[in-house]
Amino acid sequence: MVQPPPIEPSSDAAATTRLVHACNQVRQQVARIVVGQDEVIEQLLIAILARGHCLLEGVPGLAKTLMIRTLAESMELSFRRIQFTPDLMPGDITGTEIIQEDPATGRREFKFERGPIFTQMLLADEINRTPPKTQAALLEAMQEHEVTAAGTTYRLNEPFFVLATQNPIEQEGTYPLPEAQRDRFLFHVVVGYPSRDEESEIVDRTTSTFKSTVEPVISGEDIVQFQNTVRNVPLPPHVKDWVLDAVRTVRPQDENCAMWAKELIQWGPGPRASQQLVLASKARALLHGRPSVSIEDVQALALPVLRHRVVPTFAAEADGITVDDLILRMIREASKKTTKVL
Repeated sequence: MVQPPPIEPSSDAAATTRLVHACNQVRQQVARIVVGQDEVIEQLLIAILARGHCLLEGVPGLAKTLMIRTLAESMELSFRRIQFTPDLMPGDITGTEIIQEDPATGRREFKFERGPIFTQMLLADEINRTPPKTQAALLEAMQEHEVTAAGTTYRLNEPFFVLATQNPIEQEGTYPLPEAQRDRFLFHVVVGYPSRDEESEIVDRTTSTFKSTVEPVISGEDIVQFQNTVRNVPLPPHVKDWVLDAVRTVRPQDENCAMWAKELIQWGPGPRASQQLVLASKARALLHGRPSVSIEDVQALALPVLRHRVVPTFAAEADGITVDDLILRMIREASKKTTKVL
């Protein structure tokens, strides 16, 4: 495995340098297999550094599964993939108890057979194609990083991430994630089509004898250290105020909610949105080699952090106003207030 340059653990500047170097190496490894999608890959890296989970949405054929598998390989993490289907049961994810006979005594006893969730990077493929009961099997693992079965709690190996995908088309027979579960995801990432040049390269690679391999460049232990480094990034008071003010303006139940938001938003983001927007912004600041969070970091991540936490009203949907439109309006108005203050 290619190791990042060694550092003194006590040096924040050196830790930042090591983090940036390691993430650049990961990008290079992923680029060996995946063409383009630079913004999506950056958001996945930020989610990992922030100890969060990601929900990726995009039409078939955009390399979502390939991207996640390649990312796991470049990080030397254990990886499992679950194809979510209507007949999938909770035990198929967490594991089940089976009866086994002890060869020495002949006695039968129950033994817990661990499911695929016992990994470090879990790909929940097409998560919206399985019923809510099975979707809920992920909740405890995503929030507490543990699984409870038959009264026994099992800790998951760190680091642990759930990267889920869903298809925005062919909605017949699907089960949209409830708000409580969507809120467990740090990001809702929209995967778009490649550019013409990128698609040309994809065609060349996939219709020829092109082959490439991925080499692990960081370990799970490195990632845990990076996650601790992210939490030590200072948060300037004016950036914290920007986050709190912006989130509360799109929360209809809040007295500080903007009038336009009361008309267009049925349900707004909760406190977890503010927490995760700040944490993700800290990770982005480090990823770009900066020692503290800026408003630019918050603005850049507001869409993926908030788009699955805002529910528009029927009036907004009837007028063709999307969730992204609402969040972008929030960013514009919050930025105008900041400019006036400065």
